Amino acid sequence: MTSTGAEAFLNLHEVVKAARARSSRDIWDYLVGAAESETTMKRNRLAIDSLGLRPRILRDVSKIDAGHDFLGRRLRLPIAFAPIGGLQSFDPGSGATVARAAAEFGFVSIHSSVSTPGLEEIGAAGDGCKIYQLYVRGDDAWIDDHVVRAKDAGYDAFCLTVDTAVYSRRERDIANRFAKPWRQRLAGLEFQAALSWDNVKHYKDHHDLPLAIKGIATAEDAVIAVEHGCEMIYVSNHGGRQLDQGRGALAVFPEIRDAVAGRAKLVIDGGFTRATDVLKAIALGADLVAMGRIPVCGLAAAGQEGVVRTFEILEDEMNSALGLLGAPRLADLDESFVAPAPPVVEPSVFSALPLLSLEPHRY
Repeated sequence: MTSTGAEAFLNLHEVVKAARARSSRDIWDYLVGAAESETTMKRNRLAIDSLGLRPRILRDVSKIDAGHDFLGRRLRLPIAFAPIGGLQSFDPGSGATVARAAAEFGFVSIHSSVSTPGLEEIGAAGDGCKIYQLYVRGDDAWIDDHVVRAKDAGYDAFCLTVDTAVYSRRERDIANRFAKPWRQRLAGLEFQAALSWDNVKHYKDHHDLPLAIKGIATAEDAVIAVEHGCEMIYVSNHGGRQLDQGRGALAVFPEIRDAVAGRAKLVIDGGFTRATDVLKAIALGADLVAMGRIPVCGLAAAGQEGVVRTFEILEDEMNSALGLLGAPRLADLDESFVAPAPPVVEPSVFSALPLLSLEPHRY
């Protein structure tokens, strides 16, 4: 670590506080905000908090391994950096910084098409496991061009986001009179609104790069995606930032898992903040858990070093939790390790971090 001070972060609370201190109000509200009443965002957190862990005892946990295989890669953690638009607002290196951090630590980075510096530049920034996520702004030929470029640039998979046919009312941004510059410059929004299963069929008929469909929230749509040959079902409600009054991502996950029945990999995001959150999803059958706001805080706090440090803290949390659960490997987890439990805190975007108001330690 360098003079950024990222080495001084000992828990996620400190990462979030540092990110807040380095961000303008508009950008911070863009990160933490959600649609309208922010109910979907809160239900994401509520769904996670409504499950308790069931530890097993007297099992050999002298050797703990949180490593995970995904897309033919060995990862240190079953966690991805979720696709976030406009990462350039948090770090000048934007997606390239994240790609370098992913290669350094060993996590999956999923890169939004509305983050700089561009598909090829991000692809060249690091040799870690990378997925390119596209917001559609053109016809099938336009999509084809991006798929070919992503494959040539070394991405391991491709992702279509499908829950943004209509842009939501994000009322923190509206109240702040804040319009994201990168959105104002975009043309072709009508193509995202017209996106259909025909486009997915075209993709599968013409490309062999594994495809994830991001924004699936029902078993019915998961089945259709599998029938179209999609390799990854990405369960997501956009962090509560699109449709308000929706269900929490982890709450809908079991019905989607059962409908998919092992025919595709299962990715999920939505409110995941701590390693214990991730382990609940893994126990329910997720293959990969994506986090957005927490690693973005690492990026905002200290760039590449901040992202790596955030994942180091998550790894420490996960190793501790696996040992205390009596499950030294992720493969040891199954649904018997979770059970319904009453939440104990009011859900909010960072309700899993109750020490945010704690004064910093004076050395």
